[in-house]
Amino acid sequence: MADQDPPSARIETGIADIDAAQWDALAGPRDPFASHAFLALLETSGSVGEGTGWSSAPILVEQGGKTIGAVPTYLKSHSQGEYVFDHGWADAFERAGGRYYPKLLGAIPFTPCPGPRLLGAHKAMTLAAMETVTVENGLSGAHLNFVEAEDVAAARARGWLVRDGLQFHWKNRGYADFDDFLASLTSRRRKTIRKERARAMDGLSVETLRGAEIDAQAADAMWAFYQDTGSRKWGRPYLTRDFFERMVEALGDRLLLFLARDEAGIPVAGALNVVGEDTLYGRYWGCIEERPFLHFELSYYRALDWAIAHGIATVQAGAQGEHKVVRGYEPVITRSVHFLPDPGFREAVAKFLEGERAAVREEARYYEGMLPYSSPNTET
Repeated sequence: MADQDPPSARIETGIADIDAAQWDALAGPRDPFASHAFLALLETSGSVGEGTGWSSAPILVEQGGKTIGAVPTYLKSHSQGEYVFDHGWADAFERAGGRYYPKLLGAIPFTPCPGPRLLGAHKAMTLAAMETVTVENGLSGAHLNFVEAEDVAAARARGWLVRDGLQFHWKNRGYADFDDFLASLTSRRRKTIRKERARAMDGLSVETLRGAEIDAQAADAMWAFYQDTGSRKWGRPYLTRDFFERMVEALGDRLLLFLARDEAGIPVAGALNVVGEDTLYGRYWGCIEERPFLHFELSYYRALDWAIAHGIATVQAGAQGEHKVVRGYEPVITRSVHFLPDPGFREAVAKFLEGERAAVREEARYYEGMLPYSSPNTET
């Protein structure tokens, strides 16, 4: 019978070469970044591919003539754009005489958003395929970044190492509107946020644009904002101009842009979000004119306001950002998993991760104590 045939794996040259319906049937609708449209756009826009250090090599698992599993994998010649920092691992491995790069990475490029990485129901088979590719090609390891709980459990069962990280996510507790959210905070924080919002909007207006409402002018402005932020943070922005020019066509209503204009109508700042099934993802922010608190207004407060109005359960605003805590974003443990075939290297990393996990848990507890929510014993 077909379902008793042994599974096999193959590596494609890119996600753009895979049938979109086939890929999306495995990925499901929940995570927009795992969609064929998003991943293919990264390839066709030149954001990943030749010259970027990201060589697309998606793995498909097949059985009985059907594709039953997939993972968006890349051969990486560096560790940039991942947000899970393993430069120290690379240095140690190479000092010991090994070659760390290229490595096999299962991830959404430039996107530190937890979600499905092992697509389809046959996760153990997909992990086995990644292990086989790693060993047969003499790679230093295979990695899956920002993995959701079900994928972590499958990887742990096969002996992969688990690494903890820390992000800050906002949770919608059934708020009626933004003022209802503010009412859940201490009096001091309510006053501060209201002052920040008023100061940010001094002399500005903000448009909320979704999907086709993001015209070529708005997309071009967002590219300029992204360029400014990228050049300051990373030295070289990851996404190409072509990505921004074609993103609306590819992603449609999944895109949400908060665009600030000055009194002359000139765009001065923007925050581009991606709308998921139950999560709003704040992804790209930038400005050409510094304004007090404008980053907080566009990237945080507008996102929370929109999420409340549309019944969105969670807002994620990217990696790091401890300043999010006093604005209601709560510490959340994120996870990556790692297959390291060299026994000595695996043992050394495992010891490192044990200590790191304890430090991350302690850091999370510290930030939990800084949350601005009022409690029954707190005067508001």
